Amino acid sequence: MTAYKLKGTVDANGRLVVTEVIDLPPGDVEVIVLQKAIEPTSEAINSSGVRPTKIRFLRNWFAQTKPVPPDFDADETRWQALKEKHDL
Repeated sequence: MTAYKLKGTVDANGRLVVTEVIDLPPGDVEVIVLQKAIEPTSEAINSSGVRPTKIRFLRNWFAQTKPVPPDFDADETRWQALKEKHDL
């Protein structure tokens, strides 16, 4: 089986429209769709900086957390935690 990466859109009727031309022989294909993550807009985050959610626990937890600083390095934080855990 050969894999091809193509770009496309989903129209208002829910149909997948491939926006690129590909040279394939006629026949059945299997389609795997990966949707791009949509970044929350400023309207999706209320004035307190908390994303709205219907789950009460998460709503309370989000209200108590601080936003991640822009210079946060997840890999460095993981490395520091591993060094501390394994006494390196």
